Amino acid sequence: VYVNSKSHRQEAPESVRGAGVGRRSVCHAMSAAEALAPAKQAIKQQAFYMKKALDQRHLRTALHHAATMIGELRTSALGPKAYYEVYIDVTTELRHLEEFFEAEHERGRPMVELYELVQHAGNVLPRLYLLLAVGRVFLQSKEAAAKVVLEDLVEHCKGVQQPLRGLFLRNYLLQCTRERLPDTGSDYEGEGGTVSDAIKIVLANFGEMAKLWVRMQHQGPAANKEQREKERAELKVVVGGNLHRLASLEGVTLQVYTAEVVQPLLELIVSCKDGLAQEYLLECVCQVFPVAYHTATLPTLLRFLSWLSAAADESAILSHLISRLCALEPADGETEARDVFTPVADHVERRCASLRLLPSLALALALARLALEAYEAHTEYLERALSLASTRLESLGVVTEKRAVAVVQDLLSLPLKRKGGDVLYVLELTEWPRLVSRLPPPPPRPGG
Repeated sequence: VYVNSKSHRQEAPESVRGAGVGRRSVCHAMSAAEALAPAKQAIKQQAFYMKKALDQRHLRTALHHAATMIGELRTSALGPKAYYEVYIDVTTELRHLEEFFEAEHERGRPMVELYELVQHAGNVLPRLYLLLAVGRVFLQSKEAAAKVVLEDLVEHCKGVQQPLRGLFLRNYLLQCTRERLPDTGSDYEGEGGTVSDAIKIVLANFGEMAKLWVRMQHQGPAANKEQREKERAELKVVVGGNLHRLASLEGVTLQVYTAEVVQPLLELIVSCKDGLAQEYLLECVCQVFPVAYHTATLPTLLRFLSWLSAAADESAILSHLISRLCALEPADGETEARDVFTPVADHVERRCASLRLLPSLALALALARLALEAYEAHTEYLERALSLASTRLESLGVVTEKRAVAVVQDLLSLPLKRKGGDVLYVLELTEWPRLVSRLPPPPPRPGG
């Protein structure tokens, strides 16, 4: 229902009425494959009637069909991949509605009127998708400050707390507002807000999406936990989209990142208290922001790594961070890169005592790469990386575990490859022969 007076309601044709909602109880008993086909067909059918109504400028009828079409996203019968297909079909068709709103704006119709009109939709999920669709044009119209509209949209989206539906709803929010944030140099800066407002809005959306993503593991019986974890892994890119948008803001300079982004962002990630979420999101942070941002905020980042959930693989996150730091280059006017090796190596040494053998050796290998690629003139850094591995192996004597042997061999061959096979270079390293002594003797030659 889109207006309070029942006399203004227009009935849909019998063949269409309740197409999305009437089948929902049946869908619960269906497999995902069986539920997908009728959902896609219903979307196609409702989109046809929606576009027909839009052509005739019968907005309330069009909104009725649009809401019924969006109702297909209320299903619980689909896994993430199938749900994504339905989501793409729905949001693609909603572009026609967005174009109608744009045309109405050009005719002089106030967007605030439409913004209020769509909020009369009966079910929460269709109402919010319609609100985001008109909100996109409302932002474009600049009838209200961008930050006010954006904050309202982010707040409204809290109305959907079912994890899968909420994640995709907020992904649509990100999609609708992507080019309409009050970023530095954008058309929405000034009266519409500042880059600080844009940062707060993206972080708020990210925080809510992270909560929904983590909550997925608690949905359903314990016997299906493995399947749920697989489905959660499939959705990580949806959550990470917020970080990509945050990193792409023109106003997020090094100074702004240091003062306004890194601390609240890391607080949100650590507060997830979920290993899978923390690992992926921190790796995403390392990847999407420039290396210079990480070097400037390294103490903060390393401090937060110490507060991760016990289920998070800190060694994997550290390895990813160190790999990113390998791309570090000297600042303008300087001959060598800023020293990030020492604080990272200090942190690794403190953590290695609590790590298993293979993760410890993998971190030593990552540190050796960092020493050779960013600080080639400082052989003491390479020595420290080799010493870390030697010390970790000291209590074991000769290494016999195949995977550990392979990592040690990679560690020993790394300086040789970097120096073009210069044996004299490695023989001058104090720690290199010490580490060689930890390898098992080669097998005897046949017939020898």
